[in-house]
Amino acid sequence: MSFKQLKFGTLLTVLVILVAIYFRKYDNELQDRLIKVLQGLQRLENKHEISVRPKVAIGYGACTDVFIDAKYLLNYSPSIGDPSHFDEINNEEELLKSFAYYFRHGAAAERYMTNGTLFDELVAKATSFPSSYSSIGGNAPVMAMRFAKEGCDVILAAKMTRSLNIVMPDSVKIVGGEIDKDDIHLIFEYKRGEQWGPYTSPRANRYILHNDINNPIISSLEIFDEALPKFKPDMFVVSGIQMMDNFQFEKGVRQERLKKIKQQMINQLPTTKIHFEMASFAEKELLVELQHMIIPFADSLGMNEQEIANLYNSMYYGNVSLVADSTPRVATILDYMRVLFKLVRTRASTIENSRLLTRIHVHTLAFQAILTVKNSQWKNSMGAAAKASLVAHRHVCGTNTIDVGKATLIMDESFSTSKMAGKRILINAENPVSCWDEVLKNDNADLTVEVCVAPVLVCTEASQTAGGGDNISSAGLVLQI
Repeated sequence: MSFKQLKFGTLLTVLVILVAIYFRKYDNELQDRLIKVLQGLQRLENKHEISVRPKVAIGYGACTDVFIDAKYLLNYSPSIGDPSHFDEINNEEELLKSFAYYFRHGAAAERYMTNGTLFDELVAKATSFPSSYSSIGGNAPVMAMRFAKEGCDVILAAKMTRSLNIVMPDSVKIVGGEIDKDDIHLIFEYKRGEQWGPYTSPRANRYILHNDINNPIISSLEIFDEALPKFKPDMFVVSGIQMMDNFQFEKGVRQERLKKIKQQMINQLPTTKIHFEMASFAEKELLVELQHMIIPFADSLGMNEQEIANLYNSMYYGNVSLVADSTPRVATILDYMRVLFKLVRTRASTIENSRLLTRIHVHTLAFQAILTVKNSQWKNSMGAAAKASLVAHRHVCGTNTIDVGKATLIMDESFSTSKMAGKRILINAENPVSCWDEVLKNDNADLTVEVCVAPVLVCTEASQTAGGGDNISSAGLVLQI
């Protein structure tokens, strides 16, 4: 070996050692930061205990969720061509094109399949895999179970089979009646970095397919209407409306069902808070109907990063946003929230019996953002943001105990409050939830709001993404009722 070779080999060894030391130091620093953030979030969560059991009424619908790893059931073939969007799914080719469309963006999606025979065949094939499993599903039941777990008394509007009914906690009273067969949602899950043909998913997520019969017509609505006055809820939650998306109603039927939901919201006591949980909508007409018949009658809105972009584009530009950045910047989300907040309140002020929006909660993979009107009926925003963040990790990782070895932080150590001359906020690991007041200028009057942002300890070993938003929204609401 020559002197030059020896010298080069020594230099390379030194570099490898230095790189190893650097990454070990980086890992130690990250681990220390994760522990501090976790302890800070837990402190805030534990600071607010529920002394009186809140009463929560929630609608509508229920189903059986069938979970399957997408790669087991959906086989990529170059013959499917380019990814494409479809409002509804009619055949297997459209399913594969649609799945590719959302998978490559890591975006959640939910679509109605018109072909009932093909849907049943897919369900049968999915359940034949030992790794598949089933659970109670639907926005309303999932939220109901989270509310019950957090110490609330709950009434749920849903029609379900006896076998599904017995899965629900005793603290959830189900009204709506019994049916012979539950609607089924087929949930294709995938992990971050997973490959499907030429596409790689930027984050863990899911694609949901359904062929519902009961849920689109809100079949439990009338019985729920009879139960609500006796229950006198502290909070009324409206969810599951996306099941009406692209469903083949007879002329005028959907509008009549929405009118009845609107009236149910109007009939609630002024002291009852009303929350509307958004979802994945593809039909432009339904989004417009929501803006006139549901959203103006809610005090609070909950949504993820895809759904806020969709609602923003629908209200501001009049079109549907099919996919959005799966890991948006805080500044982007906060700007969406401010614009939506003002748009919703301005439009609601011209609608009879409406409520003025006082709360928006946006949950993303990397962070939670809650905006509330200062000194409104919503309390504990800081604690709510912390709890929502912790529940995000617990649900996706499928655990009650958070292991920082299975967590990471995607959010930067600082963020801007706006893309337009926003201030920079440094995240304090020991006090990780950042809250501040803002004055939002409107045509009628200036309004002071409180904004809270909490980082999420992102689960690196996802076991389930479906139902994440429902659990997160419910957890945030619990400390604010």
